[in-house]
Amino acid sequence: MSYIVGLTGQSGAGKTTVSEVFSQNGFAVINADLIARELQQPETDCTKILKQNFPDCYNDNILIRQNLAQKVFNNKQNLELLNNIMYPFILDSIKKEIKRLEKEHNYILLDAPTLFESGCDKYCDCIVGVVCEKQTLINRIVQRDNISKELAEARLKNQKSIEFFKNNCKYIINNNRDTDYLCNIVLSVIQLIKEQQ
Repeated sequence: MSYIVGLTGQSGAGKTTVSEVFSQNGFAVINADLIARELQQPETDCTKILKQNFPDCYNDNILIRQNLAQKVFNNKQNLELLNNIMYPFILDSIKKEIKRLEKEHNYILLDAPTLFESGCDKYCDCIVGVVCEKQTLINRIVQRDNISKELAEARLKNQKSIEFFKNNCKYIINNNRDTDYLCNIVLSVIQLIKEQQ
């Protein structure tokens, strides 16, 4: 059995960099965002259901991500509907991926921004949360996704708070400084995980 570490945290907190460091240090990585994108490709069962519920977010069978983002991040009901459609497909894909990777890897990182919301936390032996101060998060999201400050703030409102992650994750990484500092913290966490496992 592989040891499975969940990676989650706020949008813009730096999970991608953290995931890369885990990958470079012996962890096979399952990226839930990539799985979601694969599920949203044309002609999948997931796309058929999404298109029925969000028809104005599609051009033929191609998802217009910006339209969907605007529709769900300012509307809790739409976000809930999207999650209720996506999560069962994502969970099923993650289960299959864990089964495949366990044959060859001792350590697996499950990188999932909505780890708790989707129920993926039940697959994890321990969980790492990446957090950051709010203004830095907003600046990073605006720059990364090329969206307005208002949309970035709306996105954060629909996510778990720093307090939630501190209360529900075994390890917390505060990414308020530079990348070198972050990488050193991640290496320390990896060492702790391997020692305590």
